[in-house]
Amino acid sequence: MTYFEARKWASFRIKDSSELDMYDIDFLLEKLFNLSSTDLLINYQSQMPGKQWERFQEAVEQLISGVPPQYIVGKADFYGLTLKVTPDVLIPRVETEELVDWVLADNSDQPMNVLDIGTGSGAIAIAVKKNRPHWQVTASDISPEAIEVAKQNAKLNHTDIEFVISDVFAKIPQSFDLIVSNPPYIAKDEQPYMDKSVIDNEPNLALYAEDEGLAIYKQIAGGVEHHLNPHGKLYLEIGFRQQAAVSNIFAQTMPGAVVVPKHDVAGNQRMIQVKK
Repeated sequence: MTYFEARKWASFRIKDSSELDMYDIDFLLEKLFNLSSTDLLINYQSQMPGKQWERFQEAVEQLISGVPPQYIVGKADFYGLTLKVTPDVLIPRVETEELVDWVLADNSDQPMNVLDIGTGSGAIAIAVKKNRPHWQVTASDISPEAIEVAKQNAKLNHTDIEFVISDVFAKIPQSFDLIVSNPPYIAKDEQPYMDKSVIDNEPNLALYAEDEGLAIYKQIAGGVEHHLNPHGKLYLEIGFRQQAAVSNIFAQTMPGAVVVPKHDVAGNQRMIQVKK
């Protein structure tokens, strides 16, 4: 079986799965066997070792059963980085890269203290630290398992980050120049809008929030005044229908603060910035 033949076999296996395409198959081939897209093209007619063929077949069957490809290979791409992912953390999304874009475009490389709340895999904290090496970055999460994954990713990507197990600000005494968060914001009644693979595989703790998805924003708003330095900024990812509700939360709890919404490239409500 050559790599080309294996890829062709996989294309027939997924042809009845509307949620899958050849991007998923190429992702498996590249990440499972440490191949770049160029390597894969060069080796198309090369014989695939027997153990690789067995592993690839298993991976394709997992994919068809609904397991996200990132969990199958244990890796995800984010902001030019490769991160370890397990079912204890969310798979980083391209929409969150736009939040990182905003943070970096809005702030220079001058030394700053930064906090990433709900870090999960460490994606935001590590991407920020990689691009702003003079920033002092702290990353927190309520999940010890997520913090362990994030620590491994920081080490793999050679970034010096302080990690704290904390429910929002509960174990964090200091204040920061910049706070960023992609918190749980999905209401349970929004499941009809979600992919089944997300519902079945990704951690509920990182997906869902009480109070119509607003509970963690209210928790952040309740403590941000004491944890954001004068002239500091807060950046938040939000759900696609939450712009008005989240903006209102911070307008009410931080009188005088400037709340700035921002849509993603697809025009969806996705981010807000709060300037103290």
